[in-house]
Amino acid sequence: MHYAFDAWMVREFPAVRFERYCDDAVVHCRSESQARQVRDAIAARLAQVGLELHPDKTRIVYCKDANRGGSFEHIQFTFLGYTFRPRLALSRHGKHFVSFLPAVSKDAVTAMSREIRSWHIGRRSDKSLDDLARMFNSVLQGWINYYGRFYKSELVHLLRRLNRRLAWWACRKYKRLRRRKRRAMAWLAEVARRAPGLFAHWRFGARPDGWAMGAG
Repeated sequence: MHYAFDAWMVREFPAVRFERYCDDAVVHCRSESQARQVRDAIAARLAQVGLELHPDKTRIVYCKDANRGGSFEHIQFTFLGYTFRPRLALSRHGKHFVSFLPAVSKDAVTAMSREIRSWHIGRRSDKSLDDLARMFNSVLQGWINYYGRFYKSELVHLLRRLNRRLAWWACRKYKRLRRRKRRAMAWLAEVARRAPGLFAHWRFGARPDGWAMGAG
């Protein structure tokens, strides 16, 4: 792909910026007409080397924000686990505005949720809370390092679900908390206040608050 795409793009469209990882790429254009021109040229180039654009994944996306208020069919795309789309942001003057920003994608959230469920935390009543932290912190920190760089609130929302599972674990671990989910969450919140660095997601800001335990 370096010869077929990267070097060719630099030669044919030196003013057009792009990013590529394996066979996935994002090309930045200044107008819809330029985007169509570049797309068609890329399709022709790939055909020369026996490749083709993916018919479903290839699309022209309008990067809508406070300064670009037009209406187009596609206003978001996903690249390397991040979904880029219009999102509320806070200016340095404390005012909200719409910006085109990345955040962890729905597919990535689904994959992480599936991974958390596979840990079966509620069944690990033979382990201590310290044991659970040692078992899972490296994975949690990896997610935080990658997906927590932009729009961290989306990742915090996911990681708070882990606190519910830890509270369920506490319900099975301690007789005084059995079938007392609200009390278990309050207990976990107190642990987090005493040891805020125990779990990687607590350090990130997804700490238990001691209240409701909605569906996980």
